[in-house]
Amino acid sequence: MSGVGKPRKEPDDDIVARTRLQEIADNPIVASFLRSPVAIASASVVALLMLAALFAPWIAPYNPFDPATLDLMDGFSQPMVANDVTGRVFWLGTDDQGRDVFSAILYGLRISMFVGIVAVLFAMVLGVALGLLAGWRGGWLDAFIMRVADVQLSFPSILMALLIFGVARGFIPPTERETAAMWVLIVAIGLADWVQYARTVRAIVAMEKRKEYVLAARSIGCGPWRIVLVHILPNTMSSVLVIGTMGLALAIIAEATLSFLGVGVPPTQPSLGTLIRIGQTFLFSGEWWILLFPALTLLVLALSVNLLGDWLRDAINPRLR
Repeated sequence: MSGVGKPRKEPDDDIVARTRLQEIADNPIVASFLRSPVAIASASVVALLMLAALFAPWIAPYNPFDPATLDLMDGFSQPMVANDVTGRVFWLGTDDQGRDVFSAILYGLRISMFVGIVAVLFAMVLGVALGLLAGWRGGWLDAFIMRVADVQLSFPSILMALLIFGVARGFIPPTERETAAMWVLIVAIGLADWVQYARTVRAIVAMEKRKEYVLAARSIGCGPWRIVLVHILPNTMSSVLVIGTMGLALAIIAEATLSFLGVGVPPTQPSLGTLIRIGQTFLFSGEWWILLFPALTLLVLALSVNLLGDWLRDAINPRLR
């Protein structure tokens, strides 16, 4: 009787929190990540660059694309060396117009990552949709979509992006081309990269639709698109995520390549590719820093994303666990 009326003791919050953290740590993918120094380092670099791009207006010492803040007397200032005229010191030097290279990289990184991420999402949505449709329907529709994919694979993706970019710009009025250039670039890169998603998803759907859980879903009256979207699509997402992670690096490099060739974003909003194009014109005149630092930023970003994608592919593949 002494225990009657006593309040029931609730589980301690610290114990619950530790239990949840232990469950997360016991997840195979999380455990694989914590055991891989390369994955931790690459994820840290990608996160740091993303944060730097996101908060560029607050981190950058100057706004490199505001003409009111530029001083031509600061032009060609060497890194960490006081300018002979103005006496100002810039961490990574300045270009011919006096723009701070460090600030320009932060703003350029912002544009490059935005174009790359949105282009990958666009290619992913288009490729997954076409892959689901081809794998589920089969027949002439499957053959048509896959033959289009085979034809596109016979051309380098950068040439496809150039072709799509040129055709799309032809339908845009000249007065609106500079405004729409970034979105045209996103569409061009996305249309050039949808094939891998479609082929992978189509192969998975073709195998999954014959399995017992799909037959059980049909037997209880589930519609075809409910089966595809609710039951089959989740089984494709691990492979799609791996392709998307590795495709992000390719999309960023494609954007930089197109901008380097002068067909990317407008010069008023330069990306890393535009900064590299500007820097290479001064390389042999001794102003090496204008090219070096944007190129190193692009190299580190692409390498980190690729290493992260390699780890994710190995972590998700059950044969390699």
